[in-house]
Amino acid sequence: MAEAAHHYRFDITMTCSGCSGAVERVLKKTEGLSSYKVDLETQSADVYTDTVPYETILEKIKKTGKTVKAAEADGTTMSV
Repeated sequence: MAEAAHHYRFDITMTCSGCSGAVERVLKKTEGLSSYKVDLETQSADVYTDTVPYETILEKIKKTGKTVKAAEADGTTMSV
């Protein structure tokens, strides 16, 4: 499988499995993602896509009510 064109990493305040589950659910419903991984232990989400813009993913995560503390798009620090 070819590597996705974009890798977005989000540092998210998640304190329980319900928190990480909410983030997983919005990512699961997002069309166009190659893959994603939500990690409660590191309080992060890694998203891989060829077509979905960074801002779209950021807004979907914010709609869960979780605080996005920091983020990167393809290794570049982004505003949150």
